[in-house]
Formats: sequence, structure tokens, C-alpha cells
Amino acid sequence: MIIVGLVGRIGAGKSTVARALAARGAEVIDADRIAHELLAEPDVVQAVVDRFGDGVVGGDGKVRRPVLAEAVFGPTVEHEKALANLEAIVHPRVRQRMEQQLADFGRVPQKPAKMVVLDVPLLMQAGFDDLCDRLVLVDCDEAERQRRLDGRGWPAGQREARERAWRRGYRPPAQEKTVVVDAGGDPAYTPAEVGRLWDLLTRG
Repeated sequence: MIIVGLVGRIGAGKSTVARALAARGAEVIDADRIAHELLAEPDVVQAVVDRFGDGVVGGDGKVRRPVLAEAVFGPTVEHEKALANLEAIVHPRVRQRMEQQLADFGRVPQKPAKMVVLDVPLLMQAGFDDLCDRLVLVDCDEAERQRRLDGRGWPAGQREARERAWRRGYRPPAQEKTVVVDAGGDPAYTPAEVGRLWDLLTRG
């Protein structure tokens, strides 16, 4: 089993590459999905309330993610501290869940996973690259990346704050374990690039 981590800026196409690898048989561990699941767990909800106040939780007891995003993505030092606090709550739990899933994939002799892909927005920044055998740097033309971000509907301040969060603590992946894939082309181009990537990774 080879563990592959995806690295790339917001909107570069990491999730597109993950889906294309999944279509070829890879198992994908989606850190965003894990984080969303964690934000529904009582101990995590309580930790978030303790840090950010009751206003981040709705009448249904669930974390109001748009409100939480406003608290952590913004231009001030306080926003940066709040984001670091949220990451301290969520990242260790995400890693623990990911490590458990990796262990589970390795324990299924009837259907061993040939490749497991880690789709993590801040893989290098969170230090999750140490879980990976290989890293895939997802590249994209900047104009196309910005066009994709335009479609996400984030307020301008949040968008820039998310970009800063990505830049903060980023370390270029080690060249000896990194492959670059271009996800900036048309819908037919990226699957072809992923096919090349699949062959390269599965054949060593």
C-alpha cells in the first residue's frame, strides 16, 4: 500500500485529482470531511464553545460553520490567533482519525488498498506529510485558480485570510518524494494527467 498526500493551493484542483485517483481504485481520506464530522461531536463542540462562545452554536446544538469561519478568517492578529486555536482543537483529532483509517485499510486482507490518498487542505502546514510515501504537488494556472475561487462565494476578507492561512507555515515538499500534476486544464486534460500519475506511482 502506497500513501500519497496531495499538496496545493486553494482551488488548485486537489479534490479533482483525488476523485480521479479514486476512479482508478485509490481509497481517499478526506480531511475536510473528517473535520466536519468532528465538529458534530459533543467534546469538540464544547471545546469550540469554550474558545469562541455560545454564538458559534445554533439552536440545534450544531456548530454554525459560517459564524466560525467569520471568527477565524479575517485580516487581524486576533483572527490569526483564533484560527491557530481552532487548528489546535481540530488538527490532532483529524490526524488521529486519519491514522486509524490508514491502519484499517492495511488490515483488510480480502481487499488491500493499492493506494491511499490523503486529501488535506493544509497537509504540509499541519505536518501530515510524514504520513506519506509520496507527495503530489497539484499545480494550476493562477488565472484559472482565481476563477475557481470566484465561484466559491467567499467574502473578499475571508478569501484573502484563507490564502494567508495556506501561506503560513507552508514548506515546499521534499523533491525526492514529490511528483507534480497539472490540474489546470480542461475536463479531459486532468484525467489524462492523473493516468500518467497513477502509472508512475503504482509502478514505483
